[in-house]
Amino acid sequence: MAEKVLVVGGGGREHALAWKLAQSPQVQQVLVAPGNAGTAGCGKISNSEVSVSNHAILAQFCKDHHVGLVVVGPEVPLAAGMVDDLTAAGVPCFGPSAKAAQLEASKSFSKAFMERHGIPTARYGSFTAPEEACNYIRTADFPALVVKASGLAAGKGVIVAGDREEACRAVMDIMKDRAFGSAGETVVVEELLEGEEVSCLCFSDGSSVSPMPPAQDHKRLQDGDLGPNTGGMGAYCPTPQVSQELLQQIRDTVLQKTVDGMREEGTPYVGVLYAGLMLTKQGLKVLEFNCRFGDPECQVLLPLLKSDLYEVILNTMSGKLVSSAPVWHQDSSAVTVVMASAGYPGSYKKGVEITGLSQVQDSGVQVFHAGTALKEGGVVSSGGRVLTVTAVRPSLESALQAANQGVAAVGFPGAVYRRDIGHRAIAHLNPDRRGLTYKGCGVDIAAGNKLVEMIKPLAKATSRPGCNAELGGFAGLFDLKGAGFVDPILVSGTDGVGTKLRIAQACGRHGGLGQDLVAMCVNDVLAQGAEPLFFLDYFSCGRLDVDVAAAVVGGVAAACKVAGCALLGGETAEMPGVYAAGEYDLAGFCVGAVERGALLPRLGDIQEGDLLVGLASSGVHSNGFSLVSKVLQRANLDYSSPAPFADSGRTVGDVLLTPTKIYSRLLLPILRSGAVKAFAHITGGGLLENIPRVLPQELAVDLDASRWSIPPVFSWIHKEGGLSEEEMARTFNCGLGAVLVVAPEDAQTVLCQLQAHEEVWIVGSLVHKQQGAKQVVVRNLKHRLQGGGPAPSGEVGVNQNVGFHCKDKRTRVAVLISGTGTNLQALIEQAKHPSSSAEIVVVISNRPGVLGLKKASLAGIQTRVVDHKLYGSRTEFDGTIDRVLEEFGVELVCLAGFMRILTGSFVKKWNGKLLNIHPSLLPSFKGMNAQKQALQAGVRVTGCTVHFAAEEVDAGAIIVQEPVSVLAGDTEESLSDRIREAEHRAFPAALELVASGAVTLREDGRIVWSSPVPTVKNHTSSSHPQLQSAQEIQTV
Repeated sequence: MAEKVLVVGGGGREHALAWKLAQSPQVQQVLVAPGNAGTAGCGKISNSEVSVSNHAILAQFCKDHHVGLVVVGPEVPLAAGMVDDLTAAGVPCFGPSAKAAQLEASKSFSKAFMERHGIPTARYGSFTAPEEACNYIRTADFPALVVKASGLAAGKGVIVAGDREEACRAVMDIMKDRAFGSAGETVVVEELLEGEEVSCLCFSDGSSVSPMPPAQDHKRLQDGDLGPNTGGMGAYCPTPQVSQELLQQIRDTVLQKTVDGMREEGTPYVGVLYAGLMLTKQGLKVLEFNCRFGDPECQVLLPLLKSDLYEVILNTMSGKLVSSAPVWHQDSSAVTVVMASAGYPGSYKKGVEITGLSQVQDSGVQVFHAGTALKEGGVVSSGGRVLTVTAVRPSLESALQAANQGVAAVGFPGAVYRRDIGHRAIAHLNPDRRGLTYKGCGVDIAAGNKLVEMIKPLAKATSRPGCNAELGGFAGLFDLKGAGFVDPILVSGTDGVGTKLRIAQACGRHGGLGQDLVAMCVNDVLAQGAEPLFFLDYFSCGRLDVDVAAAVVGGVAAACKVAGCALLGGETAEMPGVYAAGEYDLAGFCVGAVERGALLPRLGDIQEGDLLVGLASSGVHSNGFSLVSKVLQRANLDYSSPAPFADSGRTVGDVLLTPTKIYSRLLLPILRSGAVKAFAHITGGGLLENIPRVLPQELAVDLDASRWSIPPVFSWIHKEGGLSEEEMARTFNCGLGAVLVVAPEDAQTVLCQLQAHEEVWIVGSLVHKQQGAKQVVVRNLKHRLQGGGPAPSGEVGVNQNVGFHCKDKRTRVAVLISGTGTNLQALIEQAKHPSSSAEIVVVISNRPGVLGLKKASLAGIQTRVVDHKLYGSRTEFDGTIDRVLEEFGVELVCLAGFMRILTGSFVKKWNGKLLNIHPSLLPSFKGMNAQKQALQAGVRVTGCTVHFAAEEVDAGAIIVQEPVSVLAGDTEESLSDRIREAEHRAFPAALELVASGAVTLREDGRIVWSSPVPTVKNHTSSSHPQLQSAQEIQTV
């Protein structure tokens, strides 16, 4: 009678198992729990919704549905004792017992077992105390750089460190910060081995073993074994690197020895045993054991199995492997290529439609599903690794070609996959295939790959809402909705840095050019009122110097962070013969976006009498260097000469390489406020040609050079070069990096907002252009270039800066959120008030795409996403938050619905600068569900509390409390609504108290009141007499 078989699991491995079992004439039906789209209603194969976590329910299901065999795919149910429990209930189950599965479930057990039985493995130590592990790392006479969580960690519990310090940090992350939970209570520290890695699996009936053909997995994400580690991006089988003699050695010294040892220790091993091996110069070494088929190795092994898998399993379970060994297809090779979701192994989108699967199957290529699901009759992605495309052909090369053709036929937008599966085997099979190489012709791909690896983390650090800045794909993606835009217009800009390149190359100082490149593009995009979203760079050279290129692109990445845009991609072009040795060229491309109604310039609003606000440049910026070089030649100066136009100790090169200023962070909030009618970036063409680009033709510019500071380098160029006043104004910025057009009534507000961060001046005004007159007049420029001071009062034709009084610098505030940001909006409204002591400079969310980010963007506030899911430990996550806060110069942090517990070290660092709000009158009703606690306690009054955050949750000195009455018939929802209204008054009040300095926190944790309570917009004590400060509460 044909049997029903149940396969436990839902990945590509389980689809392959079900596919192979269904080929048996002895199998009537294969159920897969939970399965995926590939195992849903496919011939004999179908999915089951039975719970696999409750073994008693599973056993009863098998009995009720006459399931004659259960095959367990993943390691977790094996370690949890599924085989033991089902077997005890009378349900045949294939796989090792829980005790036998310790070979995988406990790396500490596994290493000790290998040591007891003389199985070759890396030197190691096992530790339960992090200090002892770190001491072992520092004192070992070999590179003890591999740190493993001993328990099961979903394939993520191994860290290969680059040095001893990194290895110690890994120990602390695993053991102290519990990066892998209870799996890291014990860690194993191993010797770092070098060699070729192979996977050797076998069937074991408890006494004998039957090896499978050796396979090789590809863990790295990208071709050439680059990129982050993954669960596996493909595999091939067999591996020609493993000869028959070596395979026999593996069988005798590893596989059989392990099965013998387990039997001797009273734990017979029945099932599939997987040995991960490293073929080192000193011989083979076991890296790890797994107690089941590997994934994706299973997808290349089973297509090569000639025998009936169902019979093989029965023979294994009944101890008949010696007499009935499995038979494998000879003279065939199998290759499987994994297709993963865009963003894997980080965060990725689910629900992406997949098409073309039936056409692939028709081509003789097998597609095994992993992270897939059915939706509205179609197949969509539901995981990181989505599909494995497997081909079996007479040779490895033809199998790889067929698999790659199958991948190309699948319609899966954004899919990530490798094209070089088996590349080491192909090189091994063709050692004498020699010919011309790209490297021999002057193009070093390995150097290019090294550069990419060096700059990947730099680019990753520029991630922002709408973009993860992951390098390596064909193109970069940006989600405008994710960035908070509603009705955007895209704005693009491209530029280079001109002959400033030659100065950097002559001085051997390359990093600053990255900021020049970004600034030239970003400032142009900003002139349209657009927020810079992402940046692409182009680096071309004759011969790639990785260190030089990394310095340049590192400067680009750092500048992108300053500008608030993501470094989304780039191109490195090595072109032998085109450039001389040491020479290179740069180009940049920036894309921004602006809401349709905020586009600049607003030509219809610009009128006679509008004022011009000038922002200081840092010097020459990136224009006019061909002329500067000629002046230097005339003056007999080189770049190493002491600069006659700068402080003592600075060279000519030092001054000229001062990077171009980036204005985006400073200006975006002001541009979005509507106070600026136009923005002119003073780039090539100087003052005379750039300001008219943003003005109506009937208006002219009246500038007065006595109103701004002119850097000494311009006076020196004017004098030494004998340049005319007009030539200076047409070539150089003369001290103004940008000019804003504002209405007279808005000038003071704009000036005050800018003066807290930058040198700015009212430098001129707009006048009616007379026929035949110049469009730009710069008065007093020659006088100032010759060292003259401000012009006599009779010569001043523009409004003075005198009379504009700006309040003291505001406190720079960051708000941390996780969701909608209801309190965030109240804080934003408060900070907008002219009398506020606070300026919200950045909003940080630990979750992408939340409504709070959109609210911040609409308010002109910079945003950052630090996704906690992408970090291995709380310490690493908090460290990233801290770096963002430092990047924005934050002085005060507000936690507004931030649903992450911060580490003690972070809280200590920000002691007295970290505000939290809680929906109760602390110290009552701490923790979650405070409103529910208040209702259950029957209190008549509850409320909200703003307090300084402390290491203990919902503790710390109280700043402001507001009581809320509990009404008869209140529900959690109705009470929460009224408390939320109180929070919107209390949090802004507390923010003002701390930002203004009225409230500070002493080292002993007590509050100090140093000045009268400031006024809070719409939240004064007269309008809300129930609002109480901590000072008032203490007197009650």
